[in-house]
Amino acid sequence: MSPDLFQPADASAKDLAQQLMASAEHGALAVLKDGAPFVSRIALAPQNGAFLTLISDLAPHTAALRDHPTASLMVGDPGRGDPLAHPRLTLSVSASFVNKSETAETYLQHQPKAKLYIGFADFHMVRLSFTDGLLNGGFGKAFRLTPEDLTI
Repeated sequence: MSPDLFQPADASAKDLAQQLMASAEHGALAVLKDGAPFVSRIALAPQNGAFLTLISDLAPHTAALRDHPTASLMVGDPGRGDPLAHPRLTLSVSASFVNKSETAETYLQHQPKAKLYIGFADFHMVRLSFTDGLLNGGFGKAFRLTPEDLTI
């Protein structure tokens, strides 16, 4: 077994993780589809210490989340230059399908263009709750985060 190279989160790591989450408008969602990893880009809106996302039945990740509600979500914009030089946060998440009418207003505050399709019957609101996280804040800056560290 290899050693854990991630440090416990300190105040600056927690702050950076919270900044990355608060500014995240989209992320890369990794699910299990037919037993294999599958990644999609999704739009995000923060809600009470979690993210909301609006997904369609046409998207393969929708059925995958119904079958296996555990997933991984990466946030952090690569910016210019070397994308590996920019901070990023990988979150382990648990997905739950929630009432769209009760969460639409919050979602639309962050994703106003979704107003065009949020009412379609094949779109569903999903809450992604954090179970833990790994922060890569740059070279030699790797931190393990708990759900308590990941408040937004």
